[in-house]
Amino acid sequence: MLNVGLTGGIGAGKSEVTRRFAAHGAVVIDADAIAREVVEVGMPGLDSVVAEFGREVLAADGSLDRAAVAALVFADPKARERLNAVVHPLVGQRVAELMAQVAATDPDAVVVHDVPLIVEAGIRDRYDLVVVVDAPVDVQLDRLTRLRGMTESDARARIAAQASREQRLEIADHVIVNDGDLAELDAQVTAVWDALTAPR
Repeated sequence: MLNVGLTGGIGAGKSEVTRRFAAHGAVVIDADAIAREVVEVGMPGLDSVVAEFGREVLAADGSLDRAAVAALVFADPKARERLNAVVHPLVGQRVAELMAQVAATDPDAVVVHDVPLIVEAGIRDRYDLVVVVDAPVDVQLDRLTRLRGMTESDARARIAAQASREQRLEIADHVIVNDGDLAELDAQVTAVWDALTAPR
């Protein structure tokens, strides 16, 4: 089993790359999706977040108010650390369960972990290889404002809250530059996939 970490800044286009790896046959483990799952209504993670931040992080229906949490943690690095201290261990536990399932059913699988914060969390050593999806900051800003409806100041704050491009590129074994059209992206993903699946 090959453990691949896939990372990139917000708006770099990790989701597009992840979809293409899945189409090639990768088993995808999406850290963001798991982070949402562990704080759903009825999950112990939601109770832990409420215990840490109070009931103002809940929406009227009792679910996590993601906008309220985002506003809290992007403005305050200490709050972000507190949130991560609650959520990251739960995500790690769920990832370990999924990895055990893959190991039991498909020991030759290429597992692609879609993890936005490999650099920030200091977890490079968890992966055999790291693929970085890279895009210039102006491309990130355009995507965040045009496609996600963020204000430019919000988009800049989100980008600034993450590791720099240089920090991500330092840990990369493969880099996919996602600043062109989808045909270019397809070609790059296919080339990296061929490298990942080449006989070792």
